[in-house]
Amino acid sequence: MSSATDDAAGLAATLSLPPGFDALEEHEQLVSALVDSLSVIEDELAAALTNADRLADDVSRHLLDAGGKRVRPLLTVLASLLADPNVAAGTTVQISPQVRRVATVMELTHLATLYHDDVMDEAELRRGAPTAHRQWSNLVAILAGDLIFARASLGMSEMGYDSIKVHAETFEALVMGQLWETVGPQDDEDPLAHYLKVINGKTASLISASAGLGALHGGSDKTTIEIMKAYGDYVGMAFQLADDIIDLTAEQANSGKIPGTDLRERVATLPVLLLRQSAQNGDDDAVAALELVDGPLETDEQLDAAVQAVKSHPVIDEAWSLTRAWAARAKQALEPLEPTPVTEALAQFADYVVHRNG
Repeated sequence: MSSATDDAAGLAATLSLPPGFDALEEHEQLVSALVDSLSVIEDELAAALTNADRLADDVSRHLLDAGGKRVRPLLTVLASLLADPNVAAGTTVQISPQVRRVATVMELTHLATLYHDDVMDEAELRRGAPTAHRQWSNLVAILAGDLIFARASLGMSEMGYDSIKVHAETFEALVMGQLWETVGPQDDEDPLAHYLKVINGKTASLISASAGLGALHGGSDKTTIEIMKAYGDYVGMAFQLADDIIDLTAEQANSGKIPGTDLRERVATLPVLLLRQSAQNGDDDAVAALELVDGPLETDEQLDAAVQAVKSHPVIDEAWSLTRAWAARAKQALEPLEPTPVTEALAQFADYVVHRNG
């Protein structure tokens, strides 16, 4: 096996991407640049979360130390390479410090939202580890999230007005998404449309910003930046939809979450929303499944029965079909760009989003 292939496989393992990340395996310089940059970004994340205060240090590093896919930094770095002529030439690729800084900020922003989400969702586990609010307290976890947001904002303050504006707008979208999820759909609002609006704010907005800012700081033109923002939006939708399905279908060892966490927390996700539509259309199996979903979910046995009822219903296939449609839109968004190893890798990432198991 060549060194490029070895590096690509290592990158795939680090990022929880499929081993057959073929778009990169034959491009040793590109793989080397990605691996090196992501390693530096990991160090920069750790440095950004280092605090003189012991409690602040322990809490703010809690989720970073638990690992993660680092999807947002990866997309930022990949998008920055779209305007790099060295990619097509197969020569040495350099990732600028500015791109790495933006990638670090995107991941810091994501980490901060997780602290807040886990408090609001009363989650027990995150990435296979006890959530921060369970290990410390709700107030400490919320303050840790605020502290990480502050560090992210400080990092972005050096990136120029356009980047600061995008980050602020994304922060607003993240908060609005959480607010919409908290209050639920209005009386005259379609629940499925409301759900898609929520995940667009809570998840897709940050992935869109990551891709767009990567293209911006990589020197891409305005058209390419807009394409990457659209790509990030679509792939972000697919990513979260897939996450919500995986919550029901994956083993805990793969997902790091207890299967059915969203059911227990009474979070309305795509499979359950589709199940309610089927029940309204006279589907007796859907009605029976909803009796379990809407019933008591206090014991593991009750939760498992509800999970099995949903995952065995055809709405799971329908949910995956809708998710694949968002991934297809992400790939279509890339079509105006000149084919390169980077665009191929981005297209493969859209495929990966809907074929992973955790």
